Amino acid sequence: MGGGKASSRKASASSHKKSQRVKKVSAERAVFLFRRMLEIRRFEERAGQVYGMGEIGGFCHLYVGQEAVVVGVKDALEEQDSMITGYREHGHMLACGVSPKDVMSELTGRASGCSGGKGGSMHLFAPDAGFYGGHGIVGAQVPLGTGIALRHLYEETGGVCATFFGDGASNQGQVYEAFNIAALWHLPVLYIIENNRYGMGTSVQRAAAGTTQDGHRLWARGRAYGIPGEEVDGMDVLAVRSATLNALEHCRKRGPYILEMETYRYRGHSMSDPAKYRTKEEVQGMRERHDAIERQRSRLLQEGWASEDEIKTIESEVRDTMKAAAEFATTAALPCATALYEDVYADAAAAADGASNLAPCVAD
Repeated sequence: MGGGKASSRKASASSHKKSQRVKKVSAERAVFLFRRMLEIRRFEERAGQVYGMGEIGGFCHLYVGQEAVVVGVKDALEEQDSMITGYREHGHMLACGVSPKDVMSELTGRASGCSGGKGGSMHLFAPDAGFYGGHGIVGAQVPLGTGIALRHLYEETGGVCATFFGDGASNQGQVYEAFNIAALWHLPVLYIIENNRYGMGTSVQRAAAGTTQDGHRLWARGRAYGIPGEEVDGMDVLAVRSATLNALEHCRKRGPYILEMETYRYRGHSMSDPAKYRTKEEVQGMRERHDAIERQRSRLLQEGWASEDEIKTIESEVRDTMKAAAEFATTAALPCATALYEDVYADAAAAADGASNLAPCVAD
């Protein structure tokens, strides 16, 4: 049904590597991008501390190091666009403008959390902000994002679904089923591979055929379906933003596009991963030479977009905001027992019947 409306679109199979022509930004926008990346970094550091206190149950996958990817992509998206990703999604929620208190509260299972304390770290959701989840099954978000793109096409919203997945998920079969139908129907979907070089504990060149440490080229797998793509320096927020703007123009007119963001996570796959499969020197080298936040900080100073004092003020404000979010998330009320029966049945009366034998909730 979606194919008919887009049959006149012509999909281009041309591809290129690392288009680094950076679009100009204002000083205000450059400062905003720095602040947003810093917010995600400080939030994740606080989340790690809260996890260590035993306040976060289940898995907790931090986004430390990869901040430039989602911040650059989100800044290029328009109001009608949407996003979906896997379970490393705290940064995506914050990039969409969701309150740090709402996100941290969800991590600690509080009623004030963005999913009512029921989703936890891996299942954040904010459709009002255009974000359709965090998904726990590796690669499952790719066909879902492709379906959201079909909705954009079918309802003629003019939107594109930015569908994020990792290098590990790139080997999943459903990814290529999604590529196939997206190409056939010329769906407005932007596939974003967050290639942080390690799928859990396995390096990309050991897990994905045709890749090397210096030339991953996962984007090129779209060529079999006529989907163009390119590699992008995922540690440069302005390069990410520029590449995304160009790719979105393609998606709106001609269908799917793939951006392979070459990035790096500084922490293990999850908080339970000691990351012994790589050397301390490797991680430290990435921090010292390629850190996205420090790169943007240097730009602000070099271009005269912000002074040292202004940057210090931002850093202080962000630190205080995340401290307050952590304190709130560890003291806020837990969900009532009756919440077990909410969001289960479409019929509200059925939910009320299921909760009838439970003690009433006493609000704090």
